[in-house]
Amino acid sequence: MLILKVFDYKRKLMYNIIEILRTYSLKDISIATLSSHSALQILKGAKDEGLRTILICDEKRFSFYSQFTNLVDKFIIIKSFNEIENVVPRLIKENTIFVPHGSAVEYIGLDTFLNLKLPIFGNRYLIKWESNQRLKMKLLRESGIPIPREYSFNENFNSLVIVKLSGAKGGKFFFISSSSTEVREKIQEYLSKGIIKDVNDVIIQEYVIGVPMYFHYFYSPILNRLEILGIDIRYETNVDGLRRLPIEYAKNIKPSFIVVGNIPVVIREKMLTKVYEYGVNFVNKFKEIEPPGVIGPFSLESIVVNDETIVVFEFSGRIVAGTNIYVGMGSPYSWFYWNEPMYMGKRIAREIKLATEHGLDMLCKVIT
Repeated sequence: MLILKVFDYKRKLMYNIIEILRTYSLKDISIATLSSHSALQILKGAKDEGLRTILICDEKRFSFYSQFTNLVDKFIIIKSFNEIENVVPRLIKENTIFVPHGSAVEYIGLDTFLNLKLPIFGNRYLIKWESNQRLKMKLLRESGIPIPREYSFNENFNSLVIVKLSGAKGGKFFFISSSSTEVREKIQEYLSKGIIKDVNDVIIQEYVIGVPMYFHYFYSPILNRLEILGIDIRYETNVDGLRRLPIEYAKNIKPSFIVVGNIPVVIREKMLTKVYEYGVNFVNKFKEIEPPGVIGPFSLESIVVNDETIVVFEFSGRIVAGTNIYVGMGSPYSWFYWNEPMYMGKRIAREIKLATEHGLDMLCKVIT
């Protein structure tokens, strides 16, 4: 009965979204996003494709983003991102399609985002899976993608693990340990400080040794094609800085995993077939369990181990910040598909533009 109620609610929401789209002038679509994460890339991509742009801007950040009037046709200033529902009527009048990024759910809130009565590029329900570590690993596991071993809160172990929080927190509060006692004590500390509400808000995962690579994909319902658009390595503090210290100094410092930057990388070409296979498996499984499935950008966050096995420890169900490194020039992989400087922000805008050129029915394939 619950499943039927959820399905009925989603169907009603989609009906409302389609009714909103019926009021739109498809020749005058606006792309809107929040002033954070990969906003500049999304805005530039839209401008490159000849689309109008709107930036929903936190008033504290306006002094920075106001420099980019070449990218922004209209600013909507709000005190806090969680007030976004108040500006939805204005966005609808501007024929707006909202493009989410990694800060969207973090700032807006998951429930508000899922219930936002505004056309959203991509499958908004994929973000729900991304926001929950256990749902996230369930999806990867059922997609037939190798993942690290997972430990329960009460399980005893003495192998190296990483403890991660749910949500797009950029690695904040992640920690590693080889002591199950220490892990439980740290999680209890997080509970007492209100950092988490429940032990299920964290996942205890085998720490896989290898080279971290983050694979950027784009699935196009318009072209019925999965594209590999780039790969990056994240630069994290202070775990990457520890490599510069002699081991006798580094061994007593607890590493942290807060992402501060991204570095471009290419993988050995023979391994691209495995990267592509994982992407296809992910797209096929999600279409089965959460129709209409993947729309647009996603990332499989992986470790390439010594024997060239690829283990996936996370996924992101939207544009990731690592794609910012290819703005304006594209990656080697995006050139193979498009023979032009295609990057993720522009690829999103291209998909929306192609959809609008084919009419409302096609546009409905790329929004929820």
